[in-house]
Amino acid sequence: MSNPFDDPEGRYHVLVNDEGQYSLWPSFAEVPAGWQAVLENAGHDESQAYVAAHWTDMRPRSVIEAMASAG
Repeated sequence: MSNPFDDPEGRYHVLVNDEGQYSLWPSFAEVPAGWQAVLENAGHDESQAYVAAHWTDMRPRSVIEAMASAG
C-alpha cells in the first residue's frame, strides 16, 4: 500500500480540530498543529467506526453556531 492514509492494516489516530472536523491520521506521523488526538493507535476499521459514531454533523462548528444565532 503506497498511501498510508488508506492502509487497512495501518495504525491510526483519530484527530479533531477546533471546528469539530475529524481526520484519520497515520500513527507514525506527527499530529499537525490545530488538531488533537481523540483516539490513538487504533486499527483502520476501529478508527472509521469512531469517526462515524462521533462526526454526525459535517458542518464546521462555526457554521452551526452562526446558523443557530441567525435563526
